[in-house]
Amino acid sequence: MKRSDIKSILLIGAGPIVIGQGCEFDYSGVQAVKALKGEGYRVVLVNSNPATVMTDPERADATYIEPLTVDSLTAIIEKERPDALLPTLGGQTALNLAMELHRAGVLAKFGVEMIGANADAIDRAEDRNLFKAAMTRLGLDLPRSGSAHSLEEAKAIADRIGSWPLIIRPGFTLGGTGGGIAHDAAEFETIVSGGLAASLNHEVLVEESLIGWKEFEMEVMRDKAGNAVIVCSIENLDPMGVHTGDSITVAPVQTLTDREYQAMRDDSIAVLREIGIETGGSNVQWAVDPETGRRIIIEMNPRVSRSSALASKATGFPIAKIAALLAVGFTLDELKNDITRVTQACFEPALDYGVVKMPRFAVETFPGAEARLGTQMKSVGETMAIGRTFKEAYRKALRSLEVADPLRYHDVSTFDPWFKVQIAEMAAYQDWLATLSPGDVTPDVLLQAKSMGFSDRELAAVWRTDENAVRKQRLGWNIRPSFGVVDTCAGEFKAVTPYYYSSYFPDRGRPQSTLRATAPRRKIMVLGGGPNRIGQGIEFDWCCCHAAFALRKKGYEVVMVNSNPETVSTDYDTSDRLYFEPLTFEDVMEVYEHEGCDGVIVQFGGQTPLNLAQRLKSAGAKVIGTSPDDIDLAEDRDYFRALVDEVGMRQPPSGIAHTVEEAVAVAARVGYPVLVRPSFVIGGRGMAICRGEGELKKYVGEAIGMTAAAGGALATRPAESETPILVDKFLQHAVELDVDCVSDGVTTVIGAILEHVEPAGCHSGDSASVTPPVSLSAATVAEIRAYARIFANRLKVRGLMNLQLAVVKSPEGEDGIFMIEVNPRASRTVPFVSKAIGVSLAGVAARVMAGERLSEIGFTREIAPRTVCVKEAVFPYARFPGVDVTLSPEMHSTGEVMAMDADADLAYLKSQTAAGTPVPSGDFIFVAVPRENRDAVAGLVKSGKAKWIVDVNRTDLELRGAAVCRGIPVTTTIAGFKAAVCGMAGDYDAASHPPVSLQELRVKAG
Repeated sequence: MKRSDIKSILLIGAGPIVIGQGCEFDYSGVQAVKALKGEGYRVVLVNSNPATVMTDPERADATYIEPLTVDSLTAIIEKERPDALLPTLGGQTALNLAMELHRAGVLAKFGVEMIGANADAIDRAEDRNLFKAAMTRLGLDLPRSGSAHSLEEAKAIADRIGSWPLIIRPGFTLGGTGGGIAHDAAEFETIVSGGLAASLNHEVLVEESLIGWKEFEMEVMRDKAGNAVIVCSIENLDPMGVHTGDSITVAPVQTLTDREYQAMRDDSIAVLREIGIETGGSNVQWAVDPETGRRIIIEMNPRVSRSSALASKATGFPIAKIAALLAVGFTLDELKNDITRVTQACFEPALDYGVVKMPRFAVETFPGAEARLGTQMKSVGETMAIGRTFKEAYRKALRSLEVADPLRYHDVSTFDPWFKVQIAEMAAYQDWLATLSPGDVTPDVLLQAKSMGFSDRELAAVWRTDENAVRKQRLGWNIRPSFGVVDTCAGEFKAVTPYYYSSYFPDRGRPQSTLRATAPRRKIMVLGGGPNRIGQGIEFDWCCCHAAFALRKKGYEVVMVNSNPETVSTDYDTSDRLYFEPLTFEDVMEVYEHEGCDGVIVQFGGQTPLNLAQRLKSAGAKVIGTSPDDIDLAEDRDYFRALVDEVGMRQPPSGIAHTVEEAVAVAARVGYPVLVRPSFVIGGRGMAICRGEGELKKYVGEAIGMTAAAGGALATRPAESETPILVDKFLQHAVELDVDCVSDGVTTVIGAILEHVEPAGCHSGDSASVTPPVSLSAATVAEIRAYARIFANRLKVRGLMNLQLAVVKSPEGEDGIFMIEVNPRASRTVPFVSKAIGVSLAGVAARVMAGERLSEIGFTREIAPRTVCVKEAVFPYARFPGVDVTLSPEMHSTGEVMAMDADADLAYLKSQTAAGTPVPSGDFIFVAVPRENRDAVAGLVKSGKAKWIVDVNRTDLELRGAAVCRGIPVTTTIAGFKAAVCGMAGDYDAASHPPVSLQELRVKAG
């Protein structure tokens, strides 16, 4: 039974989205908060990420958006006095912070009990020596290895093992941070030095190479009574040597015999028992020699992991929710299964379908980055697909990635023979299909191709016809998917929660999605964003979730379609009906027609659903909100330039180019430097500042290719010769602005005006932003508001709209407002703005799109932020050694943090701490990198004596990269340096700036 001696519980979030720690921890945090509050506990939540659903003030009882540091957590604990700390649901960040609080004596001082996993258990799992000793007691085989706390100790271990390559694994890190594969002594020294610096306890494990071995994962739940279940077994297609987060994976395991599986299952449970995990979920990782069958334990995570989110979505078993309830005293047999509501949580899930996860990479965003996969995770997102066979799920996952070459980073030759046979059979069948002409295709042939997972678009390419022709033939033969149910029990019990996937496999009595003939409520489909990538991440999922929350509250039935297992949108109770499907026209339209939807929202999931809008509309789907035609007009560079002129607003001198020659001519007319901007891309892909003709020719060629690729993804997009590239005069000495607003077609209300800290030329997603703006005159702000209303009216916006503007500064003052672009859709800043003003702009916009007026909703005036709010970006440069860390027009950040304070300078200073690059205080060495004496500066960086690098001249790429890899803050703009120094001069005093929760701010504002 649940504990009655605990009244309040502190949850620590994972902070900003980084490679190795994504939005799966927002999902786990939301699950935990719901579960604990449902049992009557008071929940105190701390997280620095504004784009998370877990930080919505409606979730916890007290929500703090503060830097995730020991000092910050100590102040909150002193104020809130929680009885317990649950550290296992916020990724490695929360786990490490809990241990730091424990070691600093903070938890003991304030009487806070660590639940879910105690400090001793965490140490046994994370400390390499203690873990090795525990596994030895169990009699489990481990790699030959040794742990080191210095480079000299590591070299001694390498000599003892006596062969290359060697694997280096730092303790207390995530996503393989600081680790790697050393093939020689030089690599070894570099990786070990970085690993020691990255490790919380300054420890690395040096172990023999298992490269090429098969890798498996077990998601295990264990309660205080010793009950344990294997929630999901997962097999990696990529072998050992590739981080599991970068591997293609399949569930359940496919290539183990039953005897091998049962032995691995029993040993996984024994590992949790030996480590001391009694109240929650853990991930246990194994390696198996494909030649001998020798099995070795690799590691275990004493917390909810990224694989836990995958396992939860694959099975329907909510690991995070159950883990939270086990932590407060329940046992598995006391908890009901949410999907069936009749079985207990101690029933192991059974799958009668296959699940395939594929990672999505952004290596191409970082020129010079090594594309080879290794032990350090590089993927920025992932997609999951469900099918009745491996082939069907595999091909659905391939198209869910939305990239031209989904297997580019994977070496299929290293896969297990069973998987190679499956892939070879698909390739052979495709070759056979290519021998047929469209007239030779029979219904049986088409059905077999569909059951193997081939999409209409893929078949059209094989038969040298177009997708619409294949679709027309398929529908004419009534070949349509059936929809299976994710029910945790392979159809043995009826599923209550509607959670579906499509399949062309013969049904054989499998429970199907059943719909009422006449729905009593209006049904609206919301399209998610698919796999996270740079430029389209968790912030868009937040918008999708808030659309679902708002519409359900108003009585609509919400159908969610998404393929991302990390997200809250793919939680089974976020919407009324969830479909885990690729976000392609074919897959979305099948769900739309199957459900009989009354409309579909494409504004909230980023560019992915927007790219589907015109085809969905042409096929008869009702796209609600701003018309797809008006959305496309805002993207049409020719039309939009003319519209800005007609409105009478200033814009940089510019021209449209469709070829490199046209771009050169435009640049000659407007003058260098110029900014190159493609159409139909996200995250500033292909954008660049060109200062001469050579640069321009290079970048325009790349931009045309990117625009054509974006257009080629949809038959309705323009051909390459019709996809315009905007070449405009680059505005120097300009302050950029983001303006988020919502319009109902009559009334337009500003959400917030955000002023960028970095100057024009840095992508808006990479620039720090502050609201309310700190340097604009009242007249300029009034003019901005007027322009927002004009453009909302002219573009017939019904829903969200984002404007990007620039104010050029001169010694005499502000020279005027310039238009950069307008996006009549959700922007990545919407969650941040919503947290700043205390109103969900996405929720308001969803209701507007469904037909309500802003006057009916009660949102008719701009709300001033309750305090100064700063958004700062977080970058993955440490994952890509050698890349340039300089900010540019192309977005590089993976996530963001938020900081609040009544003082703008101190808010900015807090944002740097929250982003993991705190500006040093007290005695420190500040280095402004000169153009000479590089060796002296490099020495300071290598020794760790330099605490802050300011390189506004951008003189040395290698030096900046080395500083980033060692965690030394690097500033490359005068504006960023000035803001940081102003914050340092603010005489920050923690006592006079105590932490304030969102709920307290709301009360003060109201």
